[in-house]
Amino acid sequence: MAGVTAAPVSEPGPDAALRPIPIAAVDDDRMLLDGLASWLEASPDLTLIATAATVGDLLAGPGRGASVVLLDLRLRDGSDPTCNVRRLTASGIRVLMVSVVDLHEHVAAAFQAGADGYLTKDHDLASLVSAVRTIADGGTAFSPELAFSLVRDRRPGRPLLSRQEIAILTAYASGMTLQSAAHRAGVKVGTAKEYLDRIKAKYSAAGRPAHTKLDLARRMQEDGLTGG
Repeated sequence: MAGVTAAPVSEPGPDAALRPIPIAAVDDDRMLLDGLASWLEASPDLTLIATAATVGDLLAGPGRGASVVLLDLRLRDGSDPTCNVRRLTASGIRVLMVSVVDLHEHVAAAFQAGADGYLTKDHDLASLVSAVRTIADGGTAFSPELAFSLVRDRRPGRPLLSRQEIAILTAYASGMTLQSAAHRAGVKVGTAKEYLDRIKAKYSAAGRPAHTKLDLARRMQEDGLTGG
């Protein structure tokens, strides 16, 4: 089973069950929606407050009170995934895309529109719960599929970054020292510096200079590589 890459977060506190994270789901798979509540019973710090087949239906009901929404990318109403993400984030809701869709341009575009994470539906419940907790805590959760989508993104002005370059960029620009970013990515500090130099060169070549850590953080946000 594929894993999830996520920013480290604190374990839920002893009173987490008293303040469960309200989540909702937008999917037109009725069987999945009906089963989701029972699947989440093993995670008392999460509570499913609403499900809907469309984003409009969700926002018209109690689902607008969710902290995190699980969103299928491809819905039967034909709605545009990026518009759905923007509607949810405009309502102050964080978005975890959960889908069978693996079209790289769709995933990358939805992430750039403001989604905070992506999982394919073949992940287990533990991966889903971990991603929801991370996103509710303000982090970003992404599976190897998302990293691959970002690597394959060919939109103009978007530099082509390797998976390791993305790992170093997201860690370093989020506030870590280069040493900590290297440790997180599982590489030596010297190697991490080489990645960082390549990243800066690629952004400069794309006409979007990123000389400082602040510049890198801005580029990271512009390209949807962070949920913050």
